[in-house]
This record gives sequence, structure tokens and C-alpha cells, in this order.
Amino acid sequence: MRRFIQRWIASAVLSISMVAATVGASYGQEKVVRIGFQKYGKLVLLKSKGTLEEKLKSAGYKVVWTEFPSGPPLLEALNVGAIDFGNTGEAPPIFAQAAGAPIQYVAYEPPAPKGEAILVPKDSKLNSVADLKGKKVALNKGSNVHYLLVKTLEKAGVKYSEIEPVFLAPADARAAFERGAVDAWVIWDPFQAAAEAATGARTFADGTGIVANYQFYFSSKKFLESDPRIVDVVLAQLSEVDDWAKGDIHAVAEQLAPAIGLSVPVVEVALKRQSYGIKPITESVVADQQQVADTFFALGLIPKQIKISDVARRSGS
Repeated sequence: MRRFIQRWIASAVLSISMVAATVGASYGQEKVVRIGFQKYGKLVLLKSKGTLEEKLKSAGYKVVWTEFPSGPPLLEALNVGAIDFGNTGEAPPIFAQAAGAPIQYVAYEPPAPKGEAILVPKDSKLNSVADLKGKKVALNKGSNVHYLLVKTLEKAGVKYSEIEPVFLAPADARAAFERGAVDAWVIWDPFQAAAEAATGARTFADGTGIVANYQFYFSSKKFLESDPRIVDVVLAQLSEVDDWAKGDIHAVAEQLAPAIGLSVPVVEVALKRQSYGIKPITESVVADQQQVADTFFALGLIPKQIKISDVARRSGS
């Protein structure tokens, strides 16, 4: 257990320097909501619009934003009290809860199974997922694609232990993929769309019929208990941004592309594979997430069984 927690925290070392400024900025502020976000997603759009600041100003709250490279360091920041709210995919919170992080699921986005995939180079001689047996597969450990890989291999009759996982962050994974250091790459949008456009990578499988690929929104337990109405305001503002985004994908792509460093057409492809709607947590979603947790435990990826229902705020609660 101790080694697991140390490894999980080590994977989030980058977050320490990133949240230092946030902690300093919020120190001494009587009322502040600290939001962690990634370069891609609804929180980026909410930040750029500035509407949340106006809504919370009347309640006496200031908003502080901190960017993270991926879900695991974002949730580690929530664990150590550096942020109050954020979002990730379905796998990072499994590792976070197993490590004792005080997270609370507060909302989710519907499934987006096409928004992640197993890619191989366009000239690869591999023809099916079954051919990955004995091969090197790059992925970001503890991310949504970790679960996609496990379940896709299972469907193809290949054990997870029969491939060689190579744990790399997206930028390093793409470099390894392009130079042929790995045989396949499991990745999510917009990196997925970018790789397809730039390298002609072939898709072996996406999540369709295999995994849901949810996006979840989280609050720290302390913040949710201290002022749940502020969490509800954040979610309401996210819903407004979501309504705008699904109605004008091209405009959203134009807004996101410069910050992400990708072309507008590539971002549009990714946005069309995304899901829309900010919804309260349901028993069905909790059950789906429990399956992810149970799968990771069975594979020895987390050290203990966990109950998602212990950290989920359901509709009406």
C-alpha cells in the first residue's frame, strides 16, 4: 500500500510546482474556489468566458484557476488541498480513491467512446488487436485509456500480462510512436485526432461497444460539505457553456485551437467525438464506474477494493 501511494504521488510531482502559485494566491482569501483544469474540455471554455467569476462575485467568492497536464496530478492537487474542484476521465479517480484522496463525484458527461482509441502506424504489419500479444503498447498510466486497453485486449482474447505496457505521457508517447519505439499507442482526443491527421495512424479499436469513456467532475469532500451551493453554481455555469459548445462546434474549435496548439480542423474532429450534457451522478453511472475499479483491482493496479458509492453525490443528495 505504501509503495502504491508513493508511486501515485510521484506521478503527480509536476502538480506541486503548478499549484504552488495557486496556494499562494488563495492564502489569506476568506472565500475562494480553486479550480483545476486541463487544456481541453468544458472547464477551459468556462474559464475563457469569465461568467463564473461574475456569478460567484455576488456570493463573495473569488475564482482561482490552475492548469494541469492530465488527470492524475489534478486529483493529487485536490488530495493535498491545493484545489477544490476539477474534472478528469473515469480512471484517475479510481487510483485517487484507492490512495485515500478525499474526492467526491458531483457530475458527469455522457459516454464518448469514440474519443479514445488504440492506434498503430499507418504502415504497421499488425492487423488486429490480437496481434498486440507480445508487443509494446504506449499509454498514460492511470488514465481512461488504461481501462480501454484492458477491456479491448480482453475482448480479443489477449491477457493484459501478455503485452508490454510502456507508460508515457502523451507528448513522449507520440514521439515514441513516430520513431517506431512502440508498436501501438492508446490515446484520447485531441491527441488522438492530431496523431491521425499528422501521421495517418490507423485505429485498431476505439471504445465503441467496449467502454463508456465518461468524463467526471469532482469536488473535494471538505469544500462540498462547507458550501455545496457553490459547487452547484459551478455546475450550472458549466451546463450553460456546454449548451453553447454543442450548438457551435466550429466556434469552439476556433477558440480552443490556439491554446492547445492544434489546427481548427483537428480540434473540430475531436469535438465531434466528444459528448455533451453536464448531468448529476446516477446509480447506473456509479455501477459502471465500480466495474472499472473492480477491473483495476483484479489486475493488481490498485492495492485494495474500493466502493464508488462511498464518494458519489447522487441526484438530489
